[in-house]
Amino acid sequence: MTAPTAISPREVERALVRFPNWLGDTVLALPTLRALRSALPGTELWCLGPWVGPVLETEAGVARRLAPPRRPSARLAQARRLRQARFDLALILPNSFETALVGWLSGARWRVGYGEGRRWLLTHPLRSGPGPIHQVASYLRLLKPLGIEVSPAAPTLPTLTVDPARRVAARRLLDEVGLPTGAARVGLQLGAALGPAKLWPTERIAQLATRLEADGIRVVLLGASQATGLADAVQTAAPAPIRSLVGRDNPALLPALIAELDAVVGADSGPAHVAAAVGVPAVTLFGPTDPRLTAPVGSRHQALWHRPACGPCFLRQCPIDHRCLRAIEVAEVEGAVRAAIEKRR
Repeated sequence: MTAPTAISPREVERALVRFPNWLGDTVLALPTLRALRSALPGTELWCLGPWVGPVLETEAGVARRLAPPRRPSARLAQARRLRQARFDLALILPNSFETALVGWLSGARWRVGYGEGRRWLLTHPLRSGPGPIHQVASYLRLLKPLGIEVSPAAPTLPTLTVDPARRVAARRLLDEVGLPTGAARVGLQLGAALGPAKLWPTERIAQLATRLEADGIRVVLLGASQATGLADAVQTAAPAPIRSLVGRDNPALLPALIAELDAVVGADSGPAHVAAAVGVPAVTLFGPTDPRLTAPVGSRHQALWHRPACGPCFLRQCPIDHRCLRAIEVAEVEGAVRAAIEKRR
């Protein structure tokens, strides 16, 4: 099989970028979008993905931001509409069959993505690199057919610019729960999309909050409405009520809300990457996943991981005793939070 010819950037007038389905991965894909935009300054860029609305809200150089519909029939109808746009390039960042199919249905002349199990849908199927490669570098490698080379040894930091109006709304929300300005403020993120295997025990979250509050560090619980049960469990385990914004923020407000804090503690999930992207130190607690692949990028952030013999397993639920996350002690996280606050301030 002959290798596909290189793609000439001069011939790409309109491009579709299919972003990942998860918040954190969408943030980690920002350096790829910016490298593509820099190499193709005259190209009209369309971005498709569940999180492109809030994450790319302030991103310059994006012509269209599209969300994939939930129903399969509606997604097929969207693909037919995309075909009418006559794309020259479809850059498929996720590894799923469905996203490659959307690129194929779009009729794009060139379709680039990783090819495992879906090579026939792509004109430029790439092989995954050997060994653990951080997700930022993995996405950037997909630009190689366009002659865009970015060294994986020096990963580009994902950054987000926060709308000033969102900052005002975030401050108002923090005021409502009695989180004063001036004091150090830490967000404890509850929940993770992968499942319960990623979650630190709720009693330890309660202990951490209690210890930080006793030393004058103000704490607020963060999380989507689906994390209400976790928030209730944390509150039950704590000797005193903990401020909570669980279920009260929204995706568009999350970057501004986190930007008002001094540090964020949470699982390997989207908010940790949002924190890193807005310049807030993230203390990320890794269990079944691998920080070499998805830890927040930058020296200000700490990934705590005590890798067991069974890890990383990437399972949604632990079939044994959750030893990976139970190995992370409260004192260790407390120390990491204090170090993070020092870096922030």
